[in-house]
Amino acid sequence: MRKIVLISLSTFALGAAAMASADQLTRTKGQDTYKMLELFGDVLVKVKSQYVVPVDDKKLIQAAIDGMLTSLDPHSNYLDPSSFGDMREETRGQYGGLGLEVTSEEGAVKVISPMDGTPAARAGVMAGDFITSIDGNSIIGMNLTDAVKQMRGAVGTSITLTIVRERKPPFTVKLVREIIDVKTVHSRPIGEIGYLRVSGFDQRTGEETTAALKDLKSKIPHMKGLVLDLRNNPGGLVDSSVEVASDLLDGGEIVSQRGRDPKDIERYNARPNGDMVRGVPIVVLINNGTASAAEIVSGALKDRQRATIIGLTSFGKGSVQTVIPLRNGADGAVKLTTARYYTPSGQSIQKTGIIPDLQVARSKAEAEAVSDTAQQYSEASFKNALDSQEGKVRSAPEEIEIPADKPEDKDKDKDAKPKQRPLRSAFTLTDEDVAADFQLQRALDVLRLGGVKQAKLQKPVKVFTQPKSTFAKTDAASAPGATPGTAPAKDAPKKP
Repeated sequence: MRKIVLISLSTFALGAAAMASADQLTRTKGQDTYKMLELFGDVLVKVKSQYVVPVDDKKLIQAAIDGMLTSLDPHSNYLDPSSFGDMREETRGQYGGLGLEVTSEEGAVKVISPMDGTPAARAGVMAGDFITSIDGNSIIGMNLTDAVKQMRGAVGTSITLTIVRERKPPFTVKLVREIIDVKTVHSRPIGEIGYLRVSGFDQRTGEETTAALKDLKSKIPHMKGLVLDLRNNPGGLVDSSVEVASDLLDGGEIVSQRGRDPKDIERYNARPNGDMVRGVPIVVLINNGTASAAEIVSGALKDRQRATIIGLTSFGKGSVQTVIPLRNGADGAVKLTTARYYTPSGQSIQKTGIIPDLQVARSKAEAEAVSDTAQQYSEASFKNALDSQEGKVRSAPEEIEIPADKPEDKDKDKDAKPKQRPLRSAFTLTDEDVAADFQLQRALDVLRLGGVKQAKLQKPVKVFTQPKSTFAKTDAASAPGATPGTAPAKDAPKKP
């Protein structure tokens, strides 16, 4: 079994006195550790003997372990045997539940993203929604793992969630639990352009991507371009992201992992002659829900100048977690952050994210949310996130392209939020969905017109300007602007 040393102490000693000081320092640190462990035992005894109701020792100790790990960063945590089994099911791409990627923020369960084609997605649950109660019982303040367990259950049984959404009164949605057999890859032709939607990275994503690209090539023999849609893709397995990137690159580096030891560097390279679309121009669509493994793919294609990136700055999760079974899983597992990953140019995107070549929002409301520091939701908003690369900060764009007002919208209340279609998989993506998706339309413009510059010159669009919030017809390029604030959040994402 892989052994990972968590604590190391190295000293340079000059002479016997220095060596003695080092030995004394080691003994002192060891004594401090034993003293704190003794304190933990004392507290456990007090709770066990004096708490108002009887307590379960096992649950207390597991909670203490989880607290220790989650204090390190938002993505390290303890998985009890049941949760460890659930995680293994998720990475295989099939499990029972609702199809939600969730996290915990200020005592409430927050939706990161609904998964394509699942009960949650069909019911209209959206990224950023808060789930406040289950079947009429409040879950405010509940441990995230316990809340997720309540949302899971027997296939065919129903569950009612109370949802709180910004600027709307609370409402309920009734869902029926299903086997979530997640197909992470869907594709379809859009004229002479291929569209490839990748919604996550599990053990089957690589082979599904290869099959989807072969299918697109057979349907579009003279393909003029490819749109790779990674919006609201929360990530997953690093190996799967490497497989996907390998299908679009001819050799060379995709990503590197670097641990606490400067010599601990692991590099992942694409297969030689692996580009399945043979140099066809590629546009990658991203947004602030594009995280982790999805950022590996978009970062590699951008750094290798293989693709143009369009959309909104990605989430900014540039850390790698290793799942370490305890007693072969009998005692669960530790999910521990063990490395940072770096794009081929040597850049860490921790907290900062992948910045698009063309900033485009799907609606004015989305542009406002991205520019509003109080509404920021990214890795940088986690209170105890790992530090970013020295001197780097997450920046909000000064200008974001947004859809022009439709004639039928002119008489509506100017403060009313326009309805926004949820992101759909290519399997359900209709021509009407394509026409209504402004980010996708701009991706198609870039491919059909020959690049970002040509698309901006030939199709001037409406632009949301930060921080003055003014609108104008322009062909000016996007530029980084003010640094957003942060909002506290905790716990690693989970999937009910």
